[in-house]
Amino acid sequence: MARQKGIITIEGTLGNITFFKSQDGYMAREKGGVSAEKIASDPAFERTRENMAEFGRAGKASKLLRTSLRSLIQKASDSRMVGRLLKNMMFVIHEDAVSPRGQRNVIDGEATLLQGFEFNAQGKLGTTLFAPYTVTFTRTSGAMEVAFDAFIASAMVAAPDGTTHFKISLAGSAVDFEASVYDVESAESAYFPWTSTEVAAFNLSVALPAASTHPVFTVLLIEFVQEVNGVKYQLKNGAFNAAAIVKVDAPPF
Repeated sequence: MARQKGIITIEGTLGNITFFKSQDGYMAREKGGVSAEKIASDPAFERTRENMAEFGRAGKASKLLRTSLRSLIQKASDSRMVGRLLKNMMFVIHEDAVSPRGQRNVIDGEATLLQGFEFNAQGKLGTTLFAPYTVTFTRTSGAMEVAFDAFIASAMVAAPDGTTHFKISLAGSAVDFEASVYDVESAESAYFPWTSTEVAAFNLSVALPAASTHPVFTVLLIEFVQEVNGVKYQLKNGAFNAAAIVKVDAPPF
């Protein structure tokens, strides 16, 4: 694959060369490769078909998880988040120690590998929110809670220039990857001033279905705003907001 240079850029196909635009700029590559019919039927491509099946399964699972958490991650994600999450979902599928190759899936994989995933690589929760908190989830009741100790905002929150206030949101999602359905609930704090005044201890809690038999994801989001004349404005359309999967609770086997 080659990068196009010059003041004139091309998109389309000329002869055996395809020109296209990607996130890395205008690129060019040679046409060719094995036909789809051969890949679908030739015994020599059995491994390829298995890999394609698992890649498709990972893509479907990744999209389902993103959809379940859309209300939060649409406020804090980077342009490559979809690809990064897909890559991590492939790791989950590869940990399936039960199903044969080509049929491995998220249900029998290790969904806990997604714990710590950052939705915005440009603004990570792990390098933004240092306030101490505890995450608890009780599967029998479906109760999820994140309890924050009291903290000094200016010392424990790495806020971008221009910040006057911030708030923290919680989302809990129980995802049935096999049936492609989910249950999600969310809660948010009030806006706190980003000052040296102490933020009092507070809890965020949601209630998911009791005794769920599916992986449960806990996600935290922090949003930054600037208040001008009583109106709060997102900083650079939320470019500095951070969201991450802070806990994954896998169902018992």
